[in-house]
Amino acid sequence: MGSTVNLKSKIREANLLKLKQKTIFKNFVTWFEIPAYNHYRSVAFFNYIYGIEITSVEINGLAMGFFPAESGIGGAIVTGPGCVPSEIGPLIYLNGGEDLNMVLSKVNEAGGRVVMEKTYISDAAGYFALFIDSEGNRLALHSKY
Repeated sequence: MGSTVNLKSKIREANLLKLKQKTIFKNFVTWFEIPAYNHYRSVAFFNYIYGIEITSVEINGLAMGFFPAESGIGGAIVTGPGCVPSEIGPLIYLNGGEDLNMVLSKVNEAGGRVVMEKTYISDAAGYFALFIDSEGNRLALHSKY
């Protein structure tokens, strides 16, 4: 009887290990969308704070401005039905580069508002800051330094 219980326990452990291996992702975020009331104002805001050029298109009645990304996680600014900016709800952490202060320092000038200045997390995790974009979305920046 003891060997049967031991065998069942080992099978259960092996099945749990297989399940864990199947569910571990490299990235848990695959795409993000930032809602906007005024598409052009929001695109201008992110173009300015990042020094980038967002390409906009219309897809199925939505205006979508795609953040330039050659690899990794991509995202867009989205304007249209159901796209409602908010200071509450899930928080997206955007890449702040080497030092997030380079991006954060442009937020107020671009029509946003800094909510929390650059804040130390730990040596391993780096730093973060919170801001409200031009459309009223609460977002975060993250950097190692």
